[in-house]
Amino acid sequence: MTTERRVLVHADRAALAGSVASRFLTKMIDLLDERDEVHLVLTGGSVGIEVLAAIAALPARDQIDWARVHAWWGDERWVPAGHADRNEQQARDALLDLVAIPASNIHAFPASDEGLTLEEGAERYRDELLAAGGGDFPTFAITFLGVGPDGHIASLFPERDGPRVTETGVIAVHDSPKPPPARLTLTLPLINRSERIWLVLAGGDKAAALGLALAGAAVADVPVGGVLGTKRTVFFIDDDASSEVPESLIAPTSYWTGAMDQAEWTLGEQ
Repeated sequence: MTTERRVLVHADRAALAGSVASRFLTKMIDLLDERDEVHLVLTGGSVGIEVLAAIAALPARDQIDWARVHAWWGDERWVPAGHADRNEQQARDALLDLVAIPASNIHAFPASDEGLTLEEGAERYRDELLAAGGGDFPTFAITFLGVGPDGHIASLFPERDGPRVTETGVIAVHDSPKPPPARLTLTLPLINRSERIWLVLAGGDKAAALGLALAGAAVADVPVGGVLGTKRTVFFIDDDASSEVPESLIAPTSYWTGAMDQAEWTLGEQ
C-alpha cells in the first residue's frame, strides 16, 4: 500500500477522458470481485462529465454489476432538483441513467426546493452517509475530483473557511466565489478517507495551481494540495496542464494510447 501521488499525462483531452474511463471499468471489475459493494464519489465539471460519458460509451460498462455500486457526490450546487447545473443531473444524463444502477443507490445531495435550509441539507447528507456505512462513513473506493484554476476541489475554495475544516463530514458553503454562492460539500478529511482519489483536469489554466499543489503550497491557499487518498492519489491531466508538474512525479508511462497493454496503463492502480 502507498499514499504517494502520481501524475499521468495524456496527449489531449479526448485521450484523457478515454484513459480514465478504461481504467475505471477495469478497476471496478476488480473491486467488485473483492467486495460486496463499491462506493464511488463523483464530480461535476466539464472534464468530469466527459469521463462519465466516455464510461457510458464503452461496451465494458455492461460488465459492471451496477446493482452493487453506490454513487455519491463530492459537492453540489444549491439549486432545485433536476436543474441542469446540478452535478447529479449532469451525471445522470452522462452515465447513471444509461446503466442498471438502482435508484436507491444514487445518493444525491438535497436540493434547494426540498424545504430544507442549507445547514439542514448538509446534516441530512451526513446522516445518509453514516447510515450507509452502518454508523460510520462508508469506504469510498474511488473518488473523482476536478480542480479549478484557483486550486479548489469540490466546493472547498481558497481563502474561505472550507479547506480549514477539520471535521470529517459535510458542510454548507454560503460564500462560493463561483455562482451559485450556496453549495454543499464533503470536507477534506472525509474526502481523504477515500482509498483512491482520481483528480482529472485539463487545460493550461490549471497548470499553475497543479504545480503549486505538488510543490507543497498551503492547503488554505491551494486546497487541492491537501488531497491524499489512503491508497493512491493520481492526477490525470492533459499535456496543457503539465507545464509546471515536477518531472519526478510524472509516471514513466505518461501517455496512454489504445495500443498499450493493461499492465502499462494500469500502472500503480493496485
